[in-house]
Amino acid sequence: MTPIFHCRDEAQLLSGMRQARQTIGRGALVVLPTDTVYGIAADAFSPRAVAKLLEAKGRTRQAPPPVLIASVNTLRALVQEVPEMVEALAEKFWPGALTIVLPAQQSLVWDLGETHGTVAVRMPANRYALELLQETGPLAVSSANLTGQPAAVTVEQAHDMLGERVAVYLDDGPSVMGLASTIIDATGLVGPEDERRPVRVLRDGAISRAELRTVLGDLLEREPDTAPKPAPAPAPNPETNTGTGTETNPETNPHPEDPEA
Repeated sequence: MTPIFHCRDEAQLLSGMRQARQTIGRGALVVLPTDTVYGIAADAFSPRAVAKLLEAKGRTRQAPPPVLIASVNTLRALVQEVPEMVEALAEKFWPGALTIVLPAQQSLVWDLGETHGTVAVRMPANRYALELLQETGPLAVSSANLTGQPAAVTVEQAHDMLGERVAVYLDDGPSVMGLASTIIDATGLVGPEDERRPVRVLRDGAISRAELRTVLGDLLEREPDTAPKPAPAPAPNPETNTGTGTETNPETNPHPEDPEA
């Protein structure tokens, strides 16, 4: 049976952290506590380990996992640029339940899935998660559940769903928050100033839009119910209507609204 280590027991913590580090090092999976929900973790720089993570959850490459980090300095190494407003968000909300999507550093050798050149990054507010991240470096982490099932808020729930697919489970009791992180797309803040776009909320979560607006102000997109409504389409002209319909171009979101750690 896959071992479960209780982090609040000092003896088990030492053993559990050692085994977790070794497990990540050999490309296997670990379930760890975060401040939001329990997460399933893999070495972010091991394509084989990330593929195992996606397979364990029943996810495809079209749903790449976020990356958890232990410091803002690590963020600077993973992304092309850290805009001033992103620095301000990190100062206010990290460690915490805010995941930020930015263009990934092009020189990095990794494969998280179909990210379209971006990476979703978060610094969790959990002592044991941060301790492990300081030892292992960045980890690809998704919520510890099967796709389509509720995110695990206890290690027992994670174990019931993932079982032997995971080599080590770290237990820190029930998740303090129990809510997934808020995910924002800050890619529009990178690049020439005259081409910049507002920050978009990809998924509402533990940090509200009102809290985000205290930092971003007008740089945060308008909320859906306050955004200007498009003008109604003109009535079709029966003499010129060919019946071909109107084509749409749906926007691709590489970080879908599946609960993340």
